[in-house]
Amino acid sequence: MTDEFSLKVRVEGGGTPALTHWGADCEYGVLKDVLLGPADHYQWLQTSSLSKKSIRREIPFDASVARAQHAEMVSAYESADVQVHLHEADPELRYHIFARDSSVMTPYGAVITNMANWWRRGENFRAIETYAKLGIPIYDYVTAGTFEGGDFNIIEPNTVLIGWEGDEGRSQQGAAVQLKRWFEAEGWEVMLADIDPFYVHIDLMVVMLAPKLAAVCLECTDVQVVDWLKSKQIDIVSVPFKETLDLGCNVVALGNDRVLLPQNSTVLKEKIKALGLTVFDPDVSMITPGGGGVHCMCQALRRLPG
Repeated sequence: MTDEFSLKVRVEGGGTPALTHWGADCEYGVLKDVLLGPADHYQWLQTSSLSKKSIRREIPFDASVARAQHAEMVSAYESADVQVHLHEADPELRYHIFARDSSVMTPYGAVITNMANWWRRGENFRAIETYAKLGIPIYDYVTAGTFEGGDFNIIEPNTVLIGWEGDEGRSQQGAAVQLKRWFEAEGWEVMLADIDPFYVHIDLMVVMLAPKLAAVCLECTDVQVVDWLKSKQIDIVSVPFKETLDLGCNVVALGNDRVLLPQNSTVLKEKIKALGLTVFDPDVSMITPGGGGVHCMCQALRRLPG
């Protein structure tokens, strides 16, 4: 079939056809197209322990610097031969820069999530508009509770790690179970991880770098998740807790042993360089104190099969 926009393509009970052009079956296949949010109206808001601390300590925020750093990140993607697509800017959506949360890309189309903060829910509507413009079908919509894209982590083809944080967090158990049911029907292995709301999303502590290679904060990741990764012969690059708090583990695999990470992710940068990986490291230090890193700012639209 030829990819074209549809409001829902998920086949009840499984067997949904994979897309022919768009889609991603893992977090490390060669990234060809990426969706980013606009930086036009970004400002720090009290959404997480990190952003609350930044505001409480009265750390200066400069919107022009944030926009310039966002442009630097776009250039980094383009220099890695990634086609960048942007959501249309909306002055009501201050956190639209974090494109990871409002949707999830799968091999079958995009899942539209269900944002926890009322003032971010408009991002879901803008995401549907973007997918319509690009001709990417919607797989389905999360309806069983709040859920955000940072908690959906495709470890390898047909294998996904789904985080949830309870009623005080951003993704709820009911929504995680709904996603589990859908993807198990498609033949996937699904691992659910109950994480502390302090860490916001699972992608702040576990991110794939390359086939069989993951960056993990061992100090804050549940031992069951670590053991599950190891059972799949996935090697772990340990990221210190302090660097994780500064979004240093929230990185993006570009494929072909290339990784995009924040300039201040110094420990992880040196470790993966020693393993022979190529690093792209834009400065996003005016953006991350608001609570999101480079992985939070992107949604893969098309990756080559992993």
